[in-house]
Amino acid sequence: MRGKESPLTSFMKQRRMGLNDFIQKLATNSYACKHPEVQSILNMNPPQEAELMNENPSPPPSPSQQINLGPSSNPTAKPSDFNFLKVIGKGSFGKVLLARHRSDDKFYAVKVLQKKAILKKKEEKHIMSERNVLLKNVKHPFLVGLHYSFQTTDKLYFVLDYINGGELFYHLQRERCFLEPRARFYAAEIASALGYLHSLNIVYRDLKPENILLDSQGHIVLTDFGLCKENIEPNGTTSTFCGTPEYLAPEVLHKQPYDRTVDWWCLGAVIYETLYGLPPFYSRNTAEMYDNILNKPLQLKPNISNAARNLLEGLLQKDRTKRLGCTDDFTEIKNHMFFSPINWDDLNAKRITPPFNPNVTGPSDLRHFDPEFTDEPVPSSIGCSPDSTLITASIKEAAEAFLGFSYAPSMDSYL
Repeated sequence: MRGKESPLTSFMKQRRMGLNDFIQKLATNSYACKHPEVQSILNMNPPQEAELMNENPSPPPSPSQQINLGPSSNPTAKPSDFNFLKVIGKGSFGKVLLARHRSDDKFYAVKVLQKKAILKKKEEKHIMSERNVLLKNVKHPFLVGLHYSFQTTDKLYFVLDYINGGELFYHLQRERCFLEPRARFYAAEIASALGYLHSLNIVYRDLKPENILLDSQGHIVLTDFGLCKENIEPNGTTSTFCGTPEYLAPEVLHKQPYDRTVDWWCLGAVIYETLYGLPPFYSRNTAEMYDNILNKPLQLKPNISNAARNLLEGLLQKDRTKRLGCTDDFTEIKNHMFFSPINWDDLNAKRITPPFNPNVTGPSDLRHFDPEFTDEPVPSSIGCSPDSTLITASIKEAAEAFLGFSYAPSMDSYL
């Protein structure tokens, strides 16, 4: 093949340009496919792919390389629709950013997730579960709402309600603990949200102060549905080991099947923390903390009411078959004497004035976000449309993993 460009050299050039058609031609050339160097390139593992693509960034992919998003009522959504203003949160697979839509000037929280990281950890089912749960949240006042979702070749985008009253965790850190009426108000709104999820046969599984936000008036908004488990019937169980160490229920630690009462344990842990400043059974030594959760009796200081004491003893019952909520779920919780001052209809209609007002001046008021996030520069790649770092094989895998991810609600959702 002297005097001519070899298939291997041509293949590398075309690959770096991010084109797909040459690969298709190469695949039909049996001689080239048998070449060991071509085979090694086609079978590259992800770290090698990443290294090559970083050295030779691809231009935007052609339309033929776009992932098939499935049916979507918002097929034209793209990152360049938004001005990304600030980082307001971070997670395992990406960031949450404050963004303003260019056409209507409305503010949103846009959760941007890296497909590569999700696929590497085999978490695509959790991400799709999060999207499915978000689709069902439009009817409840204390669950964050999804406006729509879309994807590029290497990222997933959730366009969510923008909530800027701060995490419950942030306020708890500043004030150490809350008085009982304030703790009761938050507990009631959280319980209402959990009860609604349970009515949809969804177990939340990751209740903690970091996942509980306050809106601009001071009402609770539950967020982050990545660990939700769908299709759990009233007497159904699941067994996946997941959650956050401080809030794990004993049955989860025992790796036994567990049911929706796992959420009531977590509610008890959060209420305990709002009243005392630390989670129950807490220790800096994780192994010791796990031992405490499994074996140490619940100890309650005398500075809370008998109703609060009784509630915590019921929710933090190590035997899930005796736990408050095991028989009649949310009904048992809301009928408990601790919540007797709460009118649940008024609560769900947001007619009860929150005990604390975050006093934000508007959407650009970020005083209740951790400067650890807001001081971080917005990555320039976030707003690129589209942004490709996945080669053909990875694009195919990602397309299959996240098929049907994109969503936009019908107008009926807003009526």
